[in-house]
Amino acid sequence: MKLKFLFLLFLTTWFLPSVNAQITSGDAVPIDYTSPKEYIIGGITVSGVKYLDNNVLIMLSGLTIGDKVRIPGEKITQAIRKLWDQGLFEDVKISIAQISDNQVYLNIYLKERPRLSHFSFNGIKKSDADNIREKIHISKGEYVTDNMVIRTKNIIRKYYTDKGYLNAEVDIVQQRDSSSSNEVSLVINISRNGKVKVYEITIHGNVYMTTEQIKGAMKKTKEKGVFNPMNDLDKVVVSTATSVATVDFVEIANVMDEHASKNIRFRIFKSAKFINDEYEADKLLLLAKYNTMGYRDAKILRDSISKNDDNTVSIDIWVEEGPKYYFRNVTWVGNTKYPDEFLNRILKIKKGDVYDQSALETALTYNPNGTDVRSLYMDDGFLFFDVQPVEVNVEKDSIDIEIRMREGKQATVNKVSITGNTKTNDHVALRQVTTRPGQLFSRDKLIRSQRELMQLKYFNAEKLTPDVSPNPEDGTVDINYNVEETSADQIELSGGWGYGRIVGTLGLSFNNFSLRNLFNFKSWRPIPSGDGQKLSLRFQTYGVGYISYSVSFTEPWVGGRKPLALSLSYVHSKYTNGISKSDTNYAYFKIDGIQVGLGTALTWPDDYFSLYQAVNFNRYNTHKYSQIFSFGGGNGVYNSISYSINLSRSSIDQEIYPKMGSLVSVSLEVTPPYSLFRGNVDYSSMPLSEKYRWVEYYKWKVKGSWYTNLIDKLVLATRLQFGFLGAYNSDIGVTPFQRFYLGGDGLTGYNNMDGRELIGFRGYINNSLTPLYPNMVGGTVYEKFTLELRYPISLNPSATIYGLAFMDGGHDWLSWKYVNPFDIYRSVGFGVRVFLPMFGLLGLDWGYGLDPIRGVPGVGGSQFHFSINSSID
Repeated sequence: MKLKFLFLLFLTTWFLPSVNAQITSGDAVPIDYTSPKEYIIGGITVSGVKYLDNNVLIMLSGLTIGDKVRIPGEKITQAIRKLWDQGLFEDVKISIAQISDNQVYLNIYLKERPRLSHFSFNGIKKSDADNIREKIHISKGEYVTDNMVIRTKNIIRKYYTDKGYLNAEVDIVQQRDSSSSNEVSLVINISRNGKVKVYEITIHGNVYMTTEQIKGAMKKTKEKGVFNPMNDLDKVVVSTATSVATVDFVEIANVMDEHASKNIRFRIFKSAKFINDEYEADKLLLLAKYNTMGYRDAKILRDSISKNDDNTVSIDIWVEEGPKYYFRNVTWVGNTKYPDEFLNRILKIKKGDVYDQSALETALTYNPNGTDVRSLYMDDGFLFFDVQPVEVNVEKDSIDIEIRMREGKQATVNKVSITGNTKTNDHVALRQVTTRPGQLFSRDKLIRSQRELMQLKYFNAEKLTPDVSPNPEDGTVDINYNVEETSADQIELSGGWGYGRIVGTLGLSFNNFSLRNLFNFKSWRPIPSGDGQKLSLRFQTYGVGYISYSVSFTEPWVGGRKPLALSLSYVHSKYTNGISKSDTNYAYFKIDGIQVGLGTALTWPDDYFSLYQAVNFNRYNTHKYSQIFSFGGGNGVYNSISYSINLSRSSIDQEIYPKMGSLVSVSLEVTPPYSLFRGNVDYSSMPLSEKYRWVEYYKWKVKGSWYTNLIDKLVLATRLQFGFLGAYNSDIGVTPFQRFYLGGDGLTGYNNMDGRELIGFRGYINNSLTPLYPNMVGGTVYEKFTLELRYPISLNPSATIYGLAFMDGGHDWLSWKYVNPFDIYRSVGFGVRVFLPMFGLLGLDWGYGLDPIRGVPGVGGSQFHFSINSSID
């Protein structure tokens, strides 16, 4: 068979030149093909083309007037080939126009390929069409060649293959454009034919590692038979009389038991589609899993993929595990700064441990959960440090490791710079970094500086990369932080429903403001910005009966030398009954509040701590407004002066979608104990308007959030909150101001009338978990716990999106004597968060309240909640 093929190939190659070299002539110019004759080219003309330059085409042919040419001959054949190779023509001919003595006049006839007028898609959705347009890179005016058509088909097939559509069909139809004689349109017909899924994965040859362990090591390639609760959603969702979907949790348990009895595993986030690139990567993960268990020589002998009739594939993998190895002797070479015993404590590998090369590499080079050898050295300036583990002896099932180190010299930071900041001033960004010129290089400080820049929210967190340029000659290092600016300003434009009314809100937050450039209009982009100050303006109203506005300003570095943040804010709100001021029944309730705060970063116990202190003044003025304040007949003036202090520690890696770290805070707010200064006063007979004229209380709050990166980008967020409002004097009791209201979306604004704190709790309507609801007086003690699983859909800084599933628990008590920490309301559900730089973090959640509230039906069950900037958290 091979000989026949080679023979045909030889014949084709041998005779091809003579076929291509055929030169045509008219009847008046006969050509004797058996007796070639040499001529001088006297002239060359081009015919058949409309849009190409004749001189350029003659040049491309390689033929030149005055050249000698043999007809028939190789030079004519080469000219035809050169023109064919351009890929621009459907037909190429060279003919003799005239022969005069020994001169020949040639004509090159070319039929141009059509150009593309436009192209369209059939059979796919718009989003796929948009994505494919970006990949195929064809545009109006291009020549439509066979290569273009084939390349376009291949790109489209690969696009769908990567999405799991292995049997996608692509057909490209050319249609003549009636508006132009030499243009065609392409109609690209696509049939995806359904995703190809993995029906079964069979492992052969495994003895020490179970089939389930091997399949579990393959992160992307999963079997179709694995139970996914979302696929069985129709079994667990039932419709109520109000057409609102609710979840039958008993049925969920039944379905899970049914699958468990069939020994079917559960999976929520991974699909069973087959993608070849992911499958190849999973085979490497399979071997990596073997390596972690000591099977250093494990290998895949072969594998096969077979198609089934139901648009699925079956995968068979044959493995050879080899022997299991163990660490024996570990020796260190080249270490002078730290002794072997100390390095062994960092390494945490003992004689007899299972040989795990990845654990060895982690302990030597990068351990995200603790100290490793490389960071030990690099945090002490040893930038040029290098470490290499070498297997020096393999005997039976034991391996001796020699760890060879080159400590090098300590490096000093020379230059620190920032690039890419088109709006933020250099000093604003560089004051956040902890790598300073003259210091010893520290990898920990480098990572910390990167984190601090991310938390400014001025830059794209995904693209913020430090560029470390060592200078071995003088033992220094230059560090440049390459950033990409994003919009830090936000706008809030919303409408909400409260107390039977639609409440409109307009808010503006300029988070990278520059007060000093306020009157320097040349620096406006489009507002004065770049100095890291924050200016917030907010306006809210529902019409005549309510208006509120506030303004706040923060300077994060007062004086510019230390991170000392000064904040000033003012708020004014007015509620009325909506009738004319001249009416004797006119009633109103006014609030004026001022806050002056000072925050600073701490270096003890570590530099993740910060301290914020503030002085607050609030004045509540009521006139016949018993709608909120039933005491005093709705009349009176109430004053609150308080001091608050907040100690917090934040080690989260980024602000919008934290994957690791924690945020913990403890705060105390106190007013002067006015009642202790009044002496012996009978508060039982005192009018309430006088009793509460000077508000007194103390309030403790504790909040904590912990983030754990489970696998890939899947994050577990664990949160808790606790609050307690106390009184100095038992005769006065706890103030009716500053109380806790639990339930719903937690959105503040119109409902925040008397200093109350609104705590979101999904699965229940607003404030419904507050004591004595709906005749609320507010709680004095509350607790709330949350578990959230988060997975990102997009980490693009211009539109960060992630989905979540949650469990909430908590309670709100009237007083401490009713507190039972185990008596909690519970809810479950799921939601989505979208961060848009101009609007902040927006959320939509569906929650299901599991526990009824005695005497108040219908406040739990299925509920949807909208949140702004984590108000529901």
